[in-house]
Amino acid sequence: MREESIVALEAKWVGIDFGQTLMDSSPERTYWMIGDTSKELGEPELVDSRCHRWRAMKEKYGTYPVIKEKHRPEIAKYVFDNHPEAGEVFSRIEQKYLKIADGAIDAVRYLRGQGIEVSIVAELRRTLGPIGTDMVSRFLQAQNVLHDFDELITPQGKVNLRNGAVDLAYKGKSKEVGDLYDVLVEDLGKRGIKPFEAVIVGDKEWSDITPAQKRGFKAVQYTGYIYHGPSHAEFTIRHLSELKDIIARVKP
Repeated sequence: MREESIVALEAKWVGIDFGQTLMDSSPERTYWMIGDTSKELGEPELVDSRCHRWRAMKEKYGTYPVIKEKHRPEIAKYVFDNHPEAGEVFSRIEQKYLKIADGAIDAVRYLRGQGIEVSIVAELRRTLGPIGTDMVSRFLQAQNVLHDFDELITPQGKVNLRNGAVDLAYKGKSKEVGDLYDVLVEDLGKRGIKPFEAVIVGDKEWSDITPAQKRGFKAVQYTGYIYHGPSHAEFTIRHLSELKDIIARVKP
């Protein structure tokens, strides 16, 4: 943490990034996913060549979470030869291997116990549908933590994770550009929450930290998976359990 003495951020709302923050991205399990998917598609002989294509995608785009959030359709198209069933089979297989970051749910439940709303803010590129049809909500369901979060906010829209209602005010907006946070300011304002009463937690300075702070949000940089470089976040943490020490409910 950056501060010499901990002074808690007072908040009514917390938004947590998904890829490389809430989702544990440290183990490289994708090769197993590709192997299992190929076998289920009846093409085990193609595992090696598909793993080679996956390595090419990683060299091009960087990490699994980046591919997952921004280039997911290419997995079926490029890695799996545009097989018509590959997208659905791979999405189902990957749920067996993905897990939530250590300490995340304990921290989320602690914050919710203080009366703080907790939502996910993700760079989801695919069109939103019913809960369980997108990668993020499907992951939350598989981990049995869906109802620990209030909303899923993405450039495709916002989903209320309690009742499944979809709000398209966020559609076409971006964390990196910052206009997604402009919509979030208005959205939270309707519920009586000011930007300085909200905290964004994420790993990337250019999409999670600086654009949010420019709109008045507080920010916490998470470096538990990968350190993307310095930022001016109010706090920097390596384990999500630390959120319990640095965020507190706004005093009445």
